[in-house]
Amino acid sequence: QRYDRSFHHYSKGNRIKRSQVQYRAEGTSQEVDDQIAACNAELFERQDGCQDPDPIFVVGLPRAGSTLLEQILSSHSQIDGTLELPNVLSLSGKLRRFGQRKGNRAYPYNLNDLSAEQLRELGEEYLRDTRIHRQGAPYFIDKMPNNFRHIGLIRLMLPNAKVIDARRAAMACCFSGFKQLFAEGQYFSYSQEDIGHYYRDYVRLMDHWDEVIPGYVLRVQHEDVVANLETQVRRMLDFCGLAFEDACLQFHKTERNVRTPSSEQVRQPIYSSALEQWRHYEPWLGPLKETLGPELVELSM
Repeated sequence: QRYDRSFHHYSKGNRIKRSQVQYRAEGTSQEVDDQIAACNAELFERQDGCQDPDPIFVVGLPRAGSTLLEQILSSHSQIDGTLELPNVLSLSGKLRRFGQRKGNRAYPYNLNDLSAEQLRELGEEYLRDTRIHRQGAPYFIDKMPNNFRHIGLIRLMLPNAKVIDARRAAMACCFSGFKQLFAEGQYFSYSQEDIGHYYRDYVRLMDHWDEVIPGYVLRVQHEDVVANLETQVRRMLDFCGLAFEDACLQFHKTERNVRTPSSEQVRQPIYSSALEQWRHYEPWLGPLKETLGPELVELSM
């Protein structure tokens, strides 16, 4: 409970880590701008791609509750839990490299140039390459948070997939990421300003997906899951077209390998003690508040 002293060490650790990585918030903002510009409603009027409904994508920010949602859903008899699969990021990388060739438009603008056959092949490639992680259930979860940046690609190549946005209030989510040393990636999380900009860009892009492909993404608020687990479990299962199973409420009893910082938390029943942890550090979170802006901060209160 020596919050001033512990925040001093959090800040020092973040400064050290940030000095070792290269991250520019402007680059993420430009990437979001490009997704919004390239992926308009007209693009999604087409229903090409692989029609298989197998994947359930759980997206969002780190420390937003995505591992909890994965654990809940993978407790269902019809759903396999897997890992944070890199396959969508790999496919977007392939399209990015293709867009760098002379005469081609850059990704994501080249999504408009893909034929029905190419989209179907991308979807089939994704399903083929992820099959090694499955155990035989009809559906499986891909819980790569950063896939929120490529929902346009997902919708085009897998129009019948389901996408769930694991959302957590801004201050709690950003502070939880700030105090976490990740094994790899998530380089935006080592500065209050960077993580604040990233959260704003995430919300901005998710709002765009809601506008151009309404109903394709289900938002699940972490605070609502904690307050009323069964209601949110039923929402998710209804969205996925699956019958309710009581095992999803007993998710902490499900034995499976979890390789995220939340691995120990999802072995326990729902608890609320972590929701307001950031408030102990509020006196030192001025840069985060300023970057997020009053609207997102107010939603955290």
